[in-house]
Amino acid sequence: MINLNKKILSGSFWLSFGSIFSRILGVVYLIPWLIMLGSYHNQLNAQAIFNSSYTPYALFLSVGTAGLPSVIAREVAALNSQKRYRDSVYLTKLGWLVMVVMGLFCGAVLYFSAPLIAQNSPVESVSQATFSIRVLVPAVIVLPSMSMVRGWFQGNNDMKPYGISQLWEQFARILFILLATFSVVEVFRQNYVLAVYLSVFGAFIGALASYVYLLVYGKKQLTGYRKALQDSKPRTLDNVMASLMQLWYHSIPFVLLGAFITLTQFVDQVFFKQILLKTTNWSQEYVSYLYTVFSANPSKITTVIISLATAVSETSLPLLSGLRANGKKQGIKDLLLENYRLLLFVLLPLVTLATFASAQIYTVLFSHDLTGSFYLMQNIIQSLFLALTMNVLTLLLALSMNQVAVVVMLVGLAVKLVLQVPLLTWYQTNGAIAATNVAMLLVIIVSYYLINREYEIDLWVLWKLIATNIGFFLLVAVYYFVVGMRFDSMTSRMHSFLYLVVYGIVGLLVYIWLTNKTDVSEQILGQKVGYKYYKYKHYR
Repeated sequence: MINLNKKILSGSFWLSFGSIFSRILGVVYLIPWLIMLGSYHNQLNAQAIFNSSYTPYALFLSVGTAGLPSVIAREVAALNSQKRYRDSVYLTKLGWLVMVVMGLFCGAVLYFSAPLIAQNSPVESVSQATFSIRVLVPAVIVLPSMSMVRGWFQGNNDMKPYGISQLWEQFARILFILLATFSVVEVFRQNYVLAVYLSVFGAFIGALASYVYLLVYGKKQLTGYRKALQDSKPRTLDNVMASLMQLWYHSIPFVLLGAFITLTQFVDQVFFKQILLKTTNWSQEYVSYLYTVFSANPSKITTVIISLATAVSETSLPLLSGLRANGKKQGIKDLLLENYRLLLFVLLPLVTLATFASAQIYTVLFSHDLTGSFYLMQNIIQSLFLALTMNVLTLLLALSMNQVAVVVMLVGLAVKLVLQVPLLTWYQTNGAIAATNVAMLLVIIVSYYLINREYEIDLWVLWKLIATNIGFFLLVAVYYFVVGMRFDSMTSRMHSFLYLVVYGIVGLLVYIWLTNKTDVSEQILGQKVGYKYYKYKHYR
């Protein structure tokens, strides 16, 4: 139990470190980038072009990877637990070659489908959106095979390169974006749209940087891998076609998982413009603005929150696969409970604090816009559902409940599609958000019920953690309605930033105090937060 706890905490740390900080960098760079683009109209149009490119890009990337990196991680973990290292290396090499081919195929499809996607996206210029989408083709070609290398490390329970490579990818991408934008706008005085195209191309630069880091790190680990191969059982996987078909079959649920949230966002992107232009008298420019502030901009914030769930669940995936391969049901039950605890311990307070500071967050990152702040608040609440959805679906796949996971995801997407048109027609942007919320809640309830029915997990042990977070939510809510609401009208980025710093530090300290008082932190982390420091001071 202790070893499992250490593994999931250690793995979550590295995945969280890379995933969360890379996403934070991906949000923070927006401040100087948007300032360099000039007027608020330029900023909104640039974001509309940028975001209309990235949603289909993410979707094609999910299809391009075909879920194989996650499949490889699970299979490598299971094979390594049986000392079948030669088979795990064979599968990984085969998967890498498949990813090279898939990258080329998806890049070609994205290039030729770009005009159709752009035509149905909420942008002012279809030609600009088309070119922007096509700029992402090189990244779609390279990223699938790079993701396969990450899957190899994940399957070996080595989360450090997975996390650090994400940082290298994001750092190189952002550095290129800022330098390119500065050169285009400030030095050569060219149109800001050219800067947007180069910023989109930054995804390819980031992918190359991550690839180089992973290859260098892997080369340093060659001695350990060679020793494992010497101790390995003989290779039993020889039929290339059979192995390939088996990989494809196992990858289908992971394809859906990787594309699940992106598909819901793509539904919004495609239906939003068409329905609102037909059912309202709003202009195309206003519809583009609404899409930017209700979906495109908030998604940059919510991905940070969702990455927490992804870090915890992806750490659990190889561990659960190894336990299941060895038939250790009690170990699975213990790990699932640790997964629930750690996820809720981090996720709930973050959502609470961010919800009641949405106005300041939006002002710092984009501009002072009360409409944007309102939709950001709704999206932050929605991110709780999205994070829980990603976590529970990953658990289903890690437990080899693949068919169940596929059915649940397809039902969730069907619910989103069925509700999208009527709710968007009746309630506009609020309706689109509500359609996603209902679909995600259905997925969450059904999935957790099926897992807990199979493994008979006593969820009652979570009551203290949940009660503590309810108390924390009420405290922050009272503060907001008594004091905090007065700060929503701040228009200065600097003032809003200073408010967020003080608010975040105080909120974090209050949460730590609450979890220490209720012994929740000791139950999850093994000790109270700050307890060692307190004992040291008391001893002195």
